[in-house]
Amino acid sequence: MALKLRYKEKIIPDLQKSLGLSNPMAVPRIEKVVINAGVGRTLKDPKLLENIIEDLKKITGQTPVKTLAKKSIAGFKIRQNQVVGLMVTLRGARMFDFLEKLVNVALPRVRDFKGLSKKSFDRHGNYSIGFKEQIVFPETSREHLEHTFGLEANIQTSTDDDKKAYELLKSLGFPFREE
Repeated sequence: MALKLRYKEKIIPDLQKSLGLSNPMAVPRIEKVVINAGVGRTLKDPKLLENIIEDLKKITGQTPVKTLAKKSIAGFKIRQNQVVGLMVTLRGARMFDFLEKLVNVALPRVRDFKGLSKKSFDRHGNYSIGFKEQIVFPETSREHLEHTFGLEANIQTSTDDDKKAYELLKSLGFPFREE
């Protein structure tokens, strides 16, 4: 059963009961997922940047947006308007597809994975997950594996309460560890 369908038919009524909400529209929902990748190491090799863009395209199903440096920083050898990161914002069906792939495929492939920490909530109901390597996603090709890069997924919910957001993510199948 697809995650979006399961969310609409099963998770919303269950959360409504468990959170004691009278209106199903008050149930917390995921608004968007933002995936970020820093590309500071690729400043000297533009081909490496293109490989990272292709990998992010395969992982998310969407072309990433290049984020540019706002000002020059000599200590980091960064010039103004130089590409320093990549960002993808997922909403709707692509968001649910990515979340399903994240929970069922990518997280179990993380080395020494013991569960997600409850401490990664930001006090506004949003949750962040960091990956040291992109190879946990099966879409990344093994042919140009000499460049591994880290990425971060930020899951933004409609609630400001971390407890409600935790219940939402737990019901979606996120494997939180008991702390």
